[in-house]
Amino acid sequence: MKEQRRPVKSPRRSAPEPAAALPPPPPVPLRHPAMLLAMLVTAVLVVLAVTFEILDPDQWQHLTVGRFIWEQHRFPTIQLWTWPTYGSRDVDYAWGFEALVWPFWKLGGLLGLYLWRWLTTLAAFAFAWAAARRMGARGLVPLVVIVVAALIARGRSWIRPETVAAVLLAAELWLLEARRHGGRVPPAWLVLIAWVWANTHISYYLFFAVLGIHLLASHLPPRRAGAPPARTLWLTGLAAAAISFVNPSGWRTLWQPFEFWLVWRHEPIYRGIAELLPTAFHQHLRDGLVVVLVLWPLLALLRARRHGLDRVELMMCLVFSLLVRVERFVSVYALAAAVYVARDLDEWARTARLPAWGRSAWARGLLAATACVAVALPELRRPDLTIHFRLNTEQAPIGACEFIERHDLHGRMFNQFDYGGYLCFRFWPRRDRLPFMGIHQEGTRELRAEYVAVQEDPRRWPDFDRRYRFDYLVVGRLAASGWPLLSRLDRDTTWARVFGDDVAYLFVRRHGRYARLAADSAYTLLPSNPDALAALCNRASSDTALAPLLERELRREVAGSRDHAQALGVLATAAANAGRVEEAQREYEEVLTIAPATGGTREILGMIALSQGRPDDALRWFEAERRLRGNDKGLALRRGQVAEARGDLERARSLYEQELRRDPASREARSALRAVSRRLGR
Repeated sequence: MKEQRRPVKSPRRSAPEPAAALPPPPPVPLRHPAMLLAMLVTAVLVVLAVTFEILDPDQWQHLTVGRFIWEQHRFPTIQLWTWPTYGSRDVDYAWGFEALVWPFWKLGGLLGLYLWRWLTTLAAFAFAWAAARRMGARGLVPLVVIVVAALIARGRSWIRPETVAAVLLAAELWLLEARRHGGRVPPAWLVLIAWVWANTHISYYLFFAVLGIHLLASHLPPRRAGAPPARTLWLTGLAAAAISFVNPSGWRTLWQPFEFWLVWRHEPIYRGIAELLPTAFHQHLRDGLVVVLVLWPLLALLRARRHGLDRVELMMCLVFSLLVRVERFVSVYALAAAVYVARDLDEWARTARLPAWGRSAWARGLLAATACVAVALPELRRPDLTIHFRLNTEQAPIGACEFIERHDLHGRMFNQFDYGGYLCFRFWPRRDRLPFMGIHQEGTRELRAEYVAVQEDPRRWPDFDRRYRFDYLVVGRLAASGWPLLSRLDRDTTWARVFGDDVAYLFVRRHGRYARLAADSAYTLLPSNPDALAALCNRASSDTALAPLLERELRREVAGSRDHAQALGVLATAAANAGRVEEAQREYEEVLTIAPATGGTREILGMIALSQGRPDDALRWFEAERRLRGNDKGLALRRGQVAEARGDLERARSLYEQELRRDPASREARSALRAVSRRLGR
């Protein structure tokens, strides 16, 4: 019997074992060239974030007080900056900032102001980065977070005392986190920060808020082994509170933030100040504020699941997220968030699996630098905050001040308070040329209430004028549209307008010391109210007798000040309507040299080029207008007209349809679309 063989089974292959997960790469050393490159890119982007034109009416009065301190060698404790309450007791919480910033302006002028901006911003975010590293964030991700935070804070980087407060806040966070994580921090450094802050900015209370958060966290269970004793923080807080009283005005300086909260913020004049209004979150869609508002609490909760709750971070997130409801505190929030978001994101990044090519120090450094540039570009390209090295004087009545000096005007001035800073800077210490109100809304509550009431209801003007007996008025043109006081002054035979430019109008009383000036220099035809000016221009276009009279007064306004873009724009429009196209083109181009941010002018120049058969030039103008205004109504229509002039009918049709999606009521776009569709046979 044959033996049956069993088939030999091949040995089963064991399943391949999964490759062991590679450990996370070690942090890039601080002195490694890749880290230095990423740090350099970060610093450059932080500097670029605050390198836009300086436009702030407050800086001029701060510079004036700084000049007083350096020249008089004493602290300002009485009101020397406006005439109605001249000599009364004054509290200047910002004297420390003013004394620091004056030498920058004195020695460097515009460059000095930019240096102040760059240095304070770099210092603040360097401290924030150091705080995150002290908490364990040794990777490259924190640099990206620093760039985002700088972009969020850039809108508050004016030449103001809060630039010093930002450095102090970041330094306090660094010291307190170093202490919390085992470092030896001399309490004297924290006490010094408190003293400088109390003598620099009204937000000094934030020092005690942050210190209080760390103090409360140190008392909450469970206590971490080796945690520093809370007794030192208590003593530091008491010493900081005591030394804060060492300032020129004593307790009155420390009372100011509480007085604002209890009293001032309810006054009408403060309710209309833009920086005290609720944060306009739609204006922060590109800078990352909305993302960080969501990301910070989410990262804090995710970290709590891995390492336990960080009570300091939780309280910081809660307090500073509540502050960000007001526009003034956006930069403060960005600084505080940067520290903790950087730490939390760095911890998450260390758990991520990197491909082999991304594990080297150079690859990570280049990736971090690229990420910094990528997150910065959209915000850096904002039309209203483009990179510029320029002092914008749109809120500085330079032309009016030159007129005042030229004609030796003096006496009792009325002005808008946002012009008060420059007027004070220009004329102090001459008491007979000081403004009625400055940047701090100086004066009594009754005076401030009257100031607001007379602008809202011009019928109160005669009583207001009789009470203060003004000799001349400096009123703004920027906020002129719909401003009823200008219409009232145009009709008031007591006053004569003798000067006007893009920034301000100047009126003198027709009778009294300036009667001769009023008789010789009053504008007899040109109104101050822009609505009345538009109606007058419409009449002049069909009235051959009126047109030359209007042009003569417009030419006088152009000759009277370097800031004459608005009058020149009216002349250019009149020339275009009269068929003098080349003259109109020259004048519109001059408008852009005076006021580059003037909207609509580039579009008009593009339409002129298109009418002259120059579609390439027209497209350049339309694209320049689009960079200024974004994809606003009408610009897709203009680009479509260029495409049609070039013979690209499909492109023209697409752009006309795009315009109608943006503005369905546009008859011009609808008509152009029908015409080009007929040419395409559709």
